[in-house]
Amino acid sequence: MSRGAGIALALAVAAGLVSVNATAAPFPLPDGARAERLLPQQLDGWARDDHAETFAIFARGCMADPPLRQAVPVPAILSAACERAKALAVNGPVARDEARSFFEQNFSFWRIRPVGADAGFTTGYFEPEFEGSLTRSEAFPTPLYGRPPDLVTRFPEDDWPGLDKTLSAARRTAKGLEPFVDRAAIETGALDGQGLEILWLRDPVDRFVLQVQGSGRVRLPDGSVTRLVYAGRNGHPYTSLGRVLSQREGIPPEQMTMDRLVARLKADPAFARDLIRLNRSFVFFARRDDLPAGSGPIGGAGLPLTPLRSIAVDRTVWPYGLPVWIDARLPDGAGGAEHLARLMLVQDTGSAILGAARMDLFVGSGAEAGHRAGLIRHPVAFTVLWPR
Repeated sequence: MSRGAGIALALAVAAGLVSVNATAAPFPLPDGARAERLLPQQLDGWARDDHAETFAIFARGCMADPPLRQAVPVPAILSAACERAKALAVNGPVARDEARSFFEQNFSFWRIRPVGADAGFTTGYFEPEFEGSLTRSEAFPTPLYGRPPDLVTRFPEDDWPGLDKTLSAARRTAKGLEPFVDRAAIETGALDGQGLEILWLRDPVDRFVLQVQGSGRVRLPDGSVTRLVYAGRNGHPYTSLGRVLSQREGIPPEQMTMDRLVARLKADPAFARDLIRLNRSFVFFARRDDLPAGSGPIGGAGLPLTPLRSIAVDRTVWPYGLPVWIDARLPDGAGGAEHLARLMLVQDTGSAILGAARMDLFVGSGAEAGHRAGLIRHPVAFTVLWPR
């Protein structure tokens, strides 16, 4: 390359016109996934985003100690970036330009492409609200259970000889660890008599939706609201009922929304029982009446989620607290679409969220958010900000 061409290339890189050629990312990736280093100027909408909003969330910390759901350890350099953000925010809110500069100066930018695809993929999730009761009755016969005392959650480094490697939890017994009972066994009385019931819902479909979303609000007969947070699961693999129903009844996947699935289940209780039991995974909850009504649910990181700023990712790939720039055209819930290009934070995880560029976007709380969340199944440009 001539000296003039080299200068021209350097100027193009500085202007954000071409990407920085980086052959090795500073973080591990699953086999086949790719990482390409970018400059912030190459991200459409980067300068227009309200970085101060994301910075304020980031400054609260990478995650709670301990987190609600274990993930890969937060690297020391990310924890250090969180501490620097806290120091900047100690005297009050940080301005948008200062917040943007913080992310540009403390992170490198890496576009992640999954195996066999040029873009990532996102779904949406929300915090539902249902009617329920603290006591069982004819109107509220379906129990929600707290975490069983003999449930053991499997961490990535755990080696459980003799147990299926797909199990993410087990039951502690006098003979050692054994597979925990599955959904069908629980629904037919396997946990009866242990005093694990924390409240009751109208039907198993409401419980299914709460378990898929991982959190929720329950309005009690006296008008008060109790909050539910994830407390563990039985460890069996998750099965997507929307995918099963789509295949069984020939419904195009893009038409199988959460609204449509729930309507189908509500219309036929016997059908709902049999279909729901195909998902052997079963989620346990804890009540959190101390959460302010206006705050979001608690994500896997142990911190409140923020609508359209918090995402769930594969906890075996990415640590909590990581900033991620996303760029996607998503349904707005009102029949149109919205170009969403903004800085998010990894604050949650999910059993069905697997892969280096797979994410779940937290949309908000209530029925309107639920409708929009159920429509989201779209490609997304997924750019990780990795601390320097």
